[in-house]
Amino acid sequence: MESASSNVIIDKPKKVEEKAKRRSSGNLGTVFKKELADQLSSSRFFILFFLIMITGAVSFYTAVQNISGASAGDSEFVLVKIFTIGGNSLPPFTWFLSLLGPLVGLAMGFDAINGEQNRGTMSRLLSQPLYRDDVINGKFLARLAVLAFMTFALGGFVAGMGILMTGVGPTAEEILRLLIYLVLSIVYMAFWLALSMLFSLVFRQTATSALGGIALWLLFSIFVPLLAGMVADAVFPVNDQTPAITQLHNIELKQGLARLSPSTLYSEASVTILSPDVRTLGPVLAEQASGAIMGYLPLGQSLLLIWPHLTGLVAATLIIFAVAYTLFLRQEVRA
Repeated sequence: MESASSNVIIDKPKKVEEKAKRRSSGNLGTVFKKELADQLSSSRFFILFFLIMITGAVSFYTAVQNISGASAGDSEFVLVKIFTIGGNSLPPFTWFLSLLGPLVGLAMGFDAINGEQNRGTMSRLLSQPLYRDDVINGKFLARLAVLAFMTFALGGFVAGMGILMTGVGPTAEEILRLLIYLVLSIVYMAFWLALSMLFSLVFRQTATSALGGIALWLLFSIFVPLLAGMVADAVFPVNDQTPAITQLHNIELKQGLARLSPSTLYSEASVTILSPDVRTLGPVLAEQASGAIMGYLPLGQSLLLIWPHLTGLVAATLIIFAVAYTLFLRQEVRA
């Protein structure tokens, strides 16, 4: 009798703990809905959305002005050309999104954690029956959903207006290429979102985390390609008398170092998926180009070209978020 009663006493806390875990299994959805509502109703969202929509409208107008004459003689891939054709004074849509994408991602997450800590709401939030992983996962997924909404809204606006203006209906391959490009853009912005959330954990002040993200964006976007060229020229000097094999090594080393930047990965992948006439991302020798048949690359072959780029962006995003996730679980939060 005593052993049976002791077993009941021992098993009772376990059953209570299991019930508590079952009750808290829906907390991720609760945090996600709250964060999503806060982000969609914030003035930051309306400012960012207005900014990218104005940018999309300007780039769309420029593309339509330059593609109207070309579409009359060549009606193939008109929809995706709208995103890659620019004018004399304005760059194409892909350039605008590659510039604004990191800034939008950084703006969405630079105060995700330290903002609540400075306001004193983080301690009250964690005092609720919430797991810490539900909090950080809900914050990240809600902001990612907002980024996905803005990206698809912008892409749908430009594509819809392009169809109306040109009068050329899209093919199934064009729609798939556009969807893949938009997903690629979301992954690219998710990288900067994860990075900004990591900085919001490392730095106590929101201004410091924002400046840190902008500094890293400038490093990856501007200085990494410049440093890649300097290193390649130092290892493989190139002049008028340089053999072709040395020039090839110089270009390969420069591309390899530049691809350490997520901005380079995104730029190469976006151009490849939206331009079916791009058949390679590396240097091509004259012997390789001779006898090649001109034409468009199928969607499957374009995906093979950008698969390493997409994999690299996803892996970098997951690694950075995993670091932020671990730091948040171990961080001490005081009232």
